[in-house]
Formats: sequence, C-alpha cells, structure tokens
Amino acid sequence: QVHLVESGGGLVQAGGSLRLSCAASGRTVNSYGMGWFRQVPGKEREFVAAIRYYSWGSGATYYADSVKGRFTISRDNANTTVALQMNSLKPEDTAVYYCAVARSPRYSDPGGYAYWGQGTQVTVSS
Repeated sequence: QVHLVESGGGLVQAGGSLRLSCAASGRTVNSYGMGWFRQVPGKEREFVAAIRYYSWGSGATYYADSVKGRFTISRDNANTTVALQMNSLKPEDTAVYYCAVARSPRYSDPGGYAYWGQGTQVTVSS
C-alpha cells in the first residue's frame, strides 16, 4: 500500500509561480514512476507531467503540451518525494492537482496509475 500527500497549492496571480510537493510512503520500489494530473469540475482528469524512476532508466520526464516550458517535475533520489514547479501560471491552470504512482509506462493515462493523493487546489487569478 502507498500513501500520497500533496502540499503547496494555493492562490496566485497570473504570471506567478507555485511549487507542489508530493510525499510518498509505502512500497513504491516496483513502480514505474510518479505523475501529476489535474482536474476541474465537470471535466476528465488531465495529465500534467510524469517522471520515470531511476530504476527504469534515466529518469525521463514527460509533459503535457499545455505546460511544456512552464512546469518542471523533479524527484528526490529515494523516489519518495516528487515536486512540480509551476511558473508563468495562467488562469486556465486553475484545478485540483493530484499526484499518483505509476503502475505502467502509460504515463499520460490515468489508468496507468495505482495510487492517488487527495489533491491540492491551485487557483490562478487573472
């Protein structure tokens, strides 16, 4: 069993920055990596970014086109914490952000994740 806790959400003006953090406890050693998704009411959960664990290669990162160049995902060497640095935020980035542990290399597919955090709200004002 894996337990995930997100933190770092809040209210920020457009153009500002936030840093989200996700702490994982439990058995993640056999997982493919970790990812961030976001969701607004009435819409499906949307892929944001993912990072592969070192045990599966070079620690490659993946991003949705909508956040490339603005968001950066990173993790610690123990694969217990993953962060999402969000810069140049836009009002359309407003959502609840979730971190999750990947159970497959389908990094952009919510179905490829086994465990999810409770989510943290990010609100970007115009």
